[in-house]
Amino acid sequence: MLRAVPDRELDDILSGVSRSFYLSLAILPSAVRTQLSVAYLVARAADTIADTHAVAAEHRRSLLDGLRGAIDDPRRGGEIAREVALRLEGATPNPKERVLLERLGECLAILGRASCEDGARIRRVLGALITGMERDLARFPGTGGPAVALGSLAELDEHCYLAAGCVGEFWTEMTAAHVPSVAHLGQPDLIARGVRLGKALQMINVIRDAPADLVEGRCYVPAPLLARHALTVADLVDPMRRGRAGALLDELRGIALDHVDAAWPYVEAIPATTPRLRLACIWPLWIGLATLARLVVSPDPLDPRAPVKVARREVYRLVAESAAVVTIGPLLLRSHQKRRAAAEGAR
Repeated sequence: MLRAVPDRELDDILSGVSRSFYLSLAILPSAVRTQLSVAYLVARAADTIADTHAVAAEHRRSLLDGLRGAIDDPRRGGEIAREVALRLEGATPNPKERVLLERLGECLAILGRASCEDGARIRRVLGALITGMERDLARFPGTGGPAVALGSLAELDEHCYLAAGCVGEFWTEMTAAHVPSVAHLGQPDLIARGVRLGKALQMINVIRDAPADLVEGRCYVPAPLLARHALTVADLVDPMRRGRAGALLDELRGIALDHVDAAWPYVEAIPATTPRLRLACIWPLWIGLATLARLVVSPDPLDPRAPVKVARREVYRLVAESAAVVTIGPLLLRSHQKRRAAAEGAR
């Protein structure tokens, strides 16, 4: 069994590198909080490695491979943590991410104390996440050339699974194993809905982050979908032509909302007697819907100079509203439907 780590030992790092996800982690039952928090921190460290453009892509791939080895063999944790610190020294401008990388060895050591069952789950989800990062490094060389699109809708779905759907699966399996009141979440149909929740969040990220990704040479919109709307990657970048992408963005939003609809019964399957666990799922889902609602009314959702972001005060209102209705099924559903309608807009 993984020894529970005092919350304060992880909270400073977690709150620095995550805003919305930290809200969910902070209210998790103690039986799973350490496992999920440390797995998130290692995944976030891997993401920082993958996104540090000041380091050549082949070196980043080497570091990710080394991190994968340390996850499989905790005795290598100190070695890879030192190598990451050496290779990325001065290359990571975010001070919170630097702190995370400095404490990567501690996080890997904590993972090394997991039970056999938890260790297997953690290795599986981190392996999937790192595989997704490696595929992105191979697809998008980031050499300053034009953005490259994904090849198919199947590749987009796989990206959403490897970036977040696998996290929904891991979250579901871990809570079902350790929280008796939600053991039923381990049923295959509910695990599948947990995957859809993760995919919903990642699809929203794909839409929200499209302007910044295009600047970095990444386009997660599949080429066949662009062709169906008579668009090219260059059209999405050009200020004079990207206004034609409205129908494309509507279709992408529709994919995200289909995942949201498949995921909502998962939220309702969490008993009202376990409100904190319900809220931990509701908050990222509703923040995602609020993001889509802002994109609906944005005059130019592909403008990299005006990124869409849910304001902190709106997050606070969302938290307060959800806490008031979380145990009252009809009111909770009504609040969710209102937010979903705003996210759908005139689609």
